[in-house]
Amino acid sequence: MKETFKKLIINFQERKFGRIVPREYDVPLDTKKIVSLIGVRRSGKTYVLFSLIEQLRQRNDGKNIVYINFEDDRLYPIGLKDLDGLLEGYYELYPQKRDEKVYLFLDEVQNIEGWERYIRRIDDTENVQIFITGSSSKLLSSEIATSLRGRTITYEIFPFSFREYLTYKEIEINLYSSKSVSYIQNAFNSYLVDGGFAETFDERPDVQKRILKDYLDLIVYKDVVERYTIRNQSLLKHLIKYMFVNMGTLVSVNKLYNEYKSQGYKIGKDTLMDYISYLQEAYTVFTTPIYRNSVREEQRNPKKLYAIDNGFKKLFSISISDDYSKLYENMAFLHLRRKSREVYYFKQTQEVDLYIRDDKEYLVNVSYAIEDEKTLQREVKALLEGMAYFKVNISYLVTANRDEMIEIEGKKIVVVPMWQWLLEG
Repeated sequence: MKETFKKLIINFQERKFGRIVPREYDVPLDTKKIVSLIGVRRSGKTYVLFSLIEQLRQRNDGKNIVYINFEDDRLYPIGLKDLDGLLEGYYELYPQKRDEKVYLFLDEVQNIEGWERYIRRIDDTENVQIFITGSSSKLLSSEIATSLRGRTITYEIFPFSFREYLTYKEIEINLYSSKSVSYIQNAFNSYLVDGGFAETFDERPDVQKRILKDYLDLIVYKDVVERYTIRNQSLLKHLIKYMFVNMGTLVSVNKLYNEYKSQGYKIGKDTLMDYISYLQEAYTVFTTPIYRNSVREEQRNPKKLYAIDNGFKKLFSISISDDYSKLYENMAFLHLRRKSREVYYFKQTQEVDLYIRDDKEYLVNVSYAIEDEKTLQREVKALLEGMAYFKVNISYLVTANRDEMIEIEGKKIVVVPMWQWLLEG
């Protein structure tokens, strides 16, 4: 195995990358911590690594960089005992590097059982900066925290944001240029429906759907069915469809349980809750609680459903045009979820769609079409109620194309088109 590692090390060091689209992740190149990248399959974790390697190559000797993809068939079968051959092989190639810092990129490292013991040992004994990635099937954030015992900082990698999508499409972001705005708005219409998985960007609609279907099958079967030995696969498939079709809506486990029971499914509430939890761990869906000062109160209320990517919705929806309001809210959720893991909805007499507490408190309502004054007043009333509760003076009403500022008794509500909010906010 040592000789195989040597070959892989040399091959990669000779590799020239093609175009790498920069992502909006500020991952440190030098830190005392192990850097972990996690997220849904095919979200671009490997290319984030390649981007870091490109930066390092510009300021370091390329021989100080080691990249190994543990899904490479040339490493099969590999076990924990074989990992020692990695650094042994490297130092045989470059003995002079023992006195220098080495950057070690280990892609899909979770494929080796017991990998964390090796990582902890070399982190303690060698002069290495370690970066690891893993699909969520075997490398969950909770598992990283346990396996590496506080030694790691973790970054969640999502499919492309709208700004990253525009960068990929080489569309200039200049909100003062009418020409640029026209291109941005046109791109937004595609991004809204097609989503942010990069491999779908340049494909025909039928091919896009086929790719997304393959992704979903991979996530479901590798990250859920195999991992948790799911027996009731038909229910799991139905649950996934339900969650993608109903993104942005409230869900109650009791209601779902009764609905499935009436359809003849034999399932307990605990199993249903487990299935939803498994899908969340695989970064397929998110459930967002109501904001309350009491955790018990949060648990008593229904949660809102969101999906990892808008593109999945078209796998189950006959007419996307009927679902723009759901797509808008799901996109707004993902925009905020990239910034914070603590995303809520809020409700007293009226509901505020999204609330986060990041550097500052942030309230957002999403309304695709504000066609009449009554709709506008309902959205404004909900935001004013939320602003009074949280004692903030500004909030956002995100729409398809309305752009104005509403000021009421010292409170400001910024009414802004979604495409613009994604780029400014």
